[in-house]
Parts: sequence; C-alpha cells; structure tokens
Amino acid sequence: MDQQRKNIRIQRGVAILSVVLLLIKLVAYYLTHSVAVLTDALESIVNVVAGFVGFYSLIVSAKPRDADHPYGHGKVEYLSAALEGSMIAIAGVLIFYKSITNLIHPEPIHQLDVGIVLITATALLNYFAGSICIREGKKSHSVALVASGKHLQSDTYSTLGILVGLVAIYLTDLYWLDSVVAMFFSGVILFTSYKIIRTSIAGIMDESDNELLAELVTTLNNNRRENWIDLHNLRIIKYGSILHLDCHQTVPWYLNVNEAHAEIDALAEPVRKAFGESLELFVHSDGCLEFSCRICSKSDCPVRKHAFEKRVQWTVENVSVNKKHSIETADGPLTDRNGK
Repeated sequence: MDQQRKNIRIQRGVAILSVVLLLIKLVAYYLTHSVAVLTDALESIVNVVAGFVGFYSLIVSAKPRDADHPYGHGKVEYLSAALEGSMIAIAGVLIFYKSITNLIHPEPIHQLDVGIVLITATALLNYFAGSICIREGKKSHSVALVASGKHLQSDTYSTLGILVGLVAIYLTDLYWLDSVVAMFFSGVILFTSYKIIRTSIAGIMDESDNELLAELVTTLNNNRRENWIDLHNLRIIKYGSILHLDCHQTVPWYLNVNEAHAEIDALAEPVRKAFGESLELFVHSDGCLEFSCRICSKSDCPVRKHAFEKRVQWTVENVSVNKKHSIETADGPLTDRNGK
C-alpha cells in the first residue's frame, strides 16, 4: 500500500509537470513561430490529458477489494495504459502530418536561440521524470506508471528531434530540415505507442508474462528446500501493481497440516522478498506419491519406496504444466541433490 501511495504521488507530479511543460512550449512557439515547436506543444496537450488519466487510474487501482471487485481494481491500469498508448499514436500521426505540411509550405522562424533553450529545458525535465516513473513502475509492477514514463520519454525523443531541427536551421538556414527530423521522430513515437498498447492488451487478456515467470522460477530454484519435492501448475496474474500467484506444491505426504503450511510460508518468503509485499499467494499442498521418490532428495524420509535418482530442475515450461513431475514425464533438466 505504501508503494501504491508513492506511485500516486509520482503520477500527481507528472500531471502537474505536464501542464508546466505545455505552457513553456506554447511560449516557445509564440516566440519562434516554428510549426515543429507547435507540433511538440500539441503533443504536450496529449501529455496533460494522459497524465491526469494515469493519476486517476492509480487512485482507482489503489482502492481495496470489494464485493464487486474481489481481486481489486488493478485492471484499470491496463485501460489507462491503452488510452495513453492510443493518445501517443494520435500525436505521432499528427506530428507526421504537420511535418509534411510544413515541408510543402515552410514558414519563417524567429528567435531560434531562445526557442532552443526553452525546448532543451522541457526535454531534460521530461526525460528525468520519465526515468523516475519507469523505475518505480517496474519496481511495483505498475503498468500505468511505466506507461506514463515511456510516454514522457517518447515526448523527450520527439522534442530532441525538433531541437536538432532548430539547431540545424539556426546554423544552416535550411528550413526543410525542421520537417524531416520531426517526421523521423514521429515514427519513434508511433513505435512506442504500439509497445504500450501491446502491453496493456496482454494484461487485460491475462497473457502469460514469461519474463516474470522466469524470474520467479529462478528465485524458487535458488531457495528450494528438500521438502519441496515438486512444483507445478504455476500461474501469475497481474492486476495493476498486485501480483496473484497460485501453484501446486508437492510435499511429503506424512506432514501434518501445520507442517505443510509452514512449507507454504517458507516458499512465500523469498518470493515476497523478490517481488515486494504487493503479492497474493495461493498454494495448494499435494502429498507425494510413490513415483515421487525418484525425484525426491529428502535424505531422512522414513517412508521411502524407491531410491532417489535425480531432482527435477524447475523451468518456466515444466512448472506451468498441471501435472506432477516424475522421472518419465519431466520436461526440464534433472539434477542431483545439490542441484547440479
């Protein structure tokens, strides 16, 4: 919850900053009469709208679960990211259109030196704020905050393109360079919008995040205990900054309820340490079966039926299958008692 409050404070700052940067760019356009600077200012209007949409979505996603939303309100972040990505795409198309128009009908530009200073200041502020958003968003798995950060940095790239055009014009008096550079960076902006929209759709559709799964499996392998005979049917669902993880954990069948629950707590500890407290863990305890003996490295098992042969090294592929592992069915590599 503390991280969610921090995310909201950051997004509030982003929304306020977007208004300030818009005003600076409008002043720069008034002084220079550069269509490229006007294009940058138009994109900043999108930033203002997206900033406040992102701010609202983080407030909604931080609300506690209720009867109508038993898994919380985190999905709203994906809707916010999709809207933001769409706005970025519109801005990219608009920049491209304005660049073509300005290339065909160039307009005289004034006070380039002042305009360059103002535009440079907005680029630096945008990139710095975007870096903070992306870093904190990845730390808390907040799609909305990461989208805001990428939006700010994409705005930085377009601003840099316009800045390059202004400097080139200032040095060479080749006014057509303004439009050419702006057209190139409109492509960069469109590609950024595609990635944001793609990520938001994946979250809405609960698409498997293999990168996140791989990180989780590595954490579990590195902290594996001998009572964790097997792990399967592992799934992760993201609801904004909240991660919901469920799996089946195979433990010795003779453990009592308290002992089996202690193994679940032991599994949760390194996962929470790696992914933060914004994690909900649902673990189903399975008792081992006779065929599990061959992959069980427990050295003092009193009911062993078969000698230990090799331990299954967990991978993204084999822990996702809804079936207990054995020597015959394991997809992943097999290791000795020491994991080698």
